[in-house]
Amino acid sequence: MKIGIDPGISGAIAVLSADDEVIGIYDMPIMRASKTKNQVNAAELANIIIDVIGDKPMGVTAIIEKVSAMPGQGVSSMFNFGKGAGVIEGVLAALRVPVEFVTPQKWKKAAGLIGKDKDMSRTKAIQLYPDAPLARKKDIGRADAILIARYGT
Repeated sequence: MKIGIDPGISGAIAVLSADDEVIGIYDMPIMRASKTKNQVNAAELANIIIDVIGDKPMGVTAIIEKVSAMPGQGVSSMFNFGKGAGVIEGVLAALRVPVEFVTPQKWKKAAGLIGKDKDMSRTKAIQLYPDAPLARKKDIGRADAILIARYGT
């Protein structure tokens, strides 16, 4: 089983079986951090992962998009994004789920998406998994999570 994670507030978690079938997809669980900010909800993320793997992480690998600072983003935004990524890594470590990281360039190249519009990941995921819940424009995070999981070993 592979768990693909597109980190961030608008990210998602996709679970693929050993034969790459989608067996679960979840929007990133978030909670209010302040009047204007949300953050990853660590407890709810842990609940999702536990529901997926049970009490034994054997045969499970999480593949997380390797995030880094992007030009033009504010310091506060990058801090919050990094904090969210750290929460995800911490939850997986606490649950003893092995983690692999993949850069956006690598998984997008494998999916044939280099140089393509951001919504093309949703189109590609729909082509591969027509029954996956990806109908909304905002499901790009879900599509990315599926393709990240598919990239994993």
